[in-house]
Amino acid sequence: MKLGKSRTQRINLLRGMLREAGIEAPTSTVAFIRAANELVEQPEVAPLGRLLHIVLAEINLYEQCMAECEQQLKRWHADDDIVRKLDEVSGIGLLTASALTAAAGKPEHFASGRHLSAWLGMTPHEFSSGDRRKLGHISRQGNAYVRELFIHDSHAALLAAQRCQARTAENLAQLQQWAVETAARIGHNKAAVALANRLVRICWALWCHERRFNGNWHSVKPA
Repeated sequence: MKLGKSRTQRINLLRGMLREAGIEAPTSTVAFIRAANELVEQPEVAPLGRLLHIVLAEINLYEQCMAECEQQLKRWHADDDIVRKLDEVSGIGLLTASALTAAAGKPEHFASGRHLSAWLGMTPHEFSSGDRRKLGHISRQGNAYVRELFIHDSHAALLAAQRCQARTAENLAQLQQWAVETAARIGHNKAAVALANRLVRICWALWCHERRFNGNWHSVKPA
């Protein structure tokens, strides 16, 4: 995660430097990295050429390190059936799956998916009075690293679902449809946190009952 954060900082720095020179870069990180080599060769940025190449080299180094770390994780968990099952959940990557299993230990430590979510600080504070129930921000009490991974993954999953809806809405899985509708109702950031909460509960169900994800938020299928 530190590598990803450092890479993002370098990308934002390079993007800002190009913008100062009047060069607009692609908003997508993947597209930006693909076009970066050509962008730094533009005549408009010639005075900054050496500095731009240094920043670009750092970005490429972080990219290489992240790829090598992912390959190492895949080798470590090649025979880990639980990590493979969690990695199948929409929006959950290998890093998040392995971090969750390492941090939580066993699913039996938690009575339900909600308990696991609360342990990660994903559940909201409740301010209720009489018959009126009001939920506040998530508690953020728990494993900050794993929580950050889940929220980061859910942001990416929500964006992917929104793109899918714009292009081929008929291909949306039930979980994706729920995420898109939630974002339209309460906003992107809140919906991403709600999706992260949902993903934690799905992971607990898959892990505890040794089943596989089928694209629905309320059901899983036997392994």
